[in-house]
Amino acid sequence: METNQLGRSPVRVTTVGFGAAGIGNLYRTVPDDLARDALDAAWQAGVRYYDTAPHYGLGLSERRLGAALAGRPRAEFTVSTKVGRILVPSPGTAHLRDEAGGFDVPADHVRRWDFSADGVRRSLESSLARLRLDRVDVVLIHDPDDHWRQAVEEAYPALHELREQGVVGAIGVGMNQWQMLERFVTDTDVDTVMLAGRYTLLDQSAARTLLPRCRERGVGVLAAGVFNSGVLATETPGRNYDYAPIPDDLYARALRITEVCRAHGVTLPQAAMAFVARHPAVATLVLGAKTPAQVERNVRLAAAPVPGALWADLVAEGLIES
Repeated sequence: METNQLGRSPVRVTTVGFGAAGIGNLYRTVPDDLARDALDAAWQAGVRYYDTAPHYGLGLSERRLGAALAGRPRAEFTVSTKVGRILVPSPGTAHLRDEAGGFDVPADHVRRWDFSADGVRRSLESSLARLRLDRVDVVLIHDPDDHWRQAVEEAYPALHELREQGVVGAIGVGMNQWQMLERFVTDTDVDTVMLAGRYTLLDQSAARTLLPRCRERGVGVLAAGVFNSGVLATETPGRNYDYAPIPDDLYARALRITEVCRAHGVTLPQAAMAFVARHPAVATLVLGAKTPAQVERNVRLAAAPVPGALWADLVAEGLIES
């Protein structure tokens, strides 16, 4: 699989990355052997970039990823994890499930927001232990929506120092919005941003200013949420959009997009991936998967050619921005 350089950093990522939230038991349990099979299938398909976070399954995603990569040649893969949530042991809630977090795991830890310099270092140290690694390639500040000041004044300088020391190869921010990402791109020296759901067939809001700013500043984009949490993931549009029931007007637009795609012999998920990947600021598509079949489908569709006339027709129909 081809690779792209991540912004101005020395880090390279494959054009398709493995998003590991699902194997952290997002919404439902994924058995250990199935999670391992999904990760092995990704490796066999040529995927060499893997994204995880402490938040995903209260560390389960990192542990499973670390176990699957153990024994693989370290120079051959790229791992990103995140900081901003500290996992604190909580024996008193261990008999419960992590319903508030959205992961089907025992609630034996609680998450504490912490974007301090010390919190960054402690979070990264714990992640390395779970991942069984002595370094990660990319560290992202995770969801600092309500913590701008501490994230930019404490977390970012700490990551900048770790990058200067060679402890990490690239630093950045991951969010479900584009406005604060643009502030980070403008006001700091991040290498990358993980943009979730704001540049898709149904939402091109990040294309107006964030993506051009990334190009201008040499910041690579890790594109996540390309299916808008389900609506674009199947040949017939689903009913979930950004973790909630899809509004009727958006669903109608998804149906019209599907019709245009079919006229060009293209499936909706194939178009969803190709649309995002064609933007020059995008370095990789971070695609979540829980099973080998999902991995193999994602890789196959990401490699399938899409005629340029499809985009022209979608613009002409007023279904995407030019």
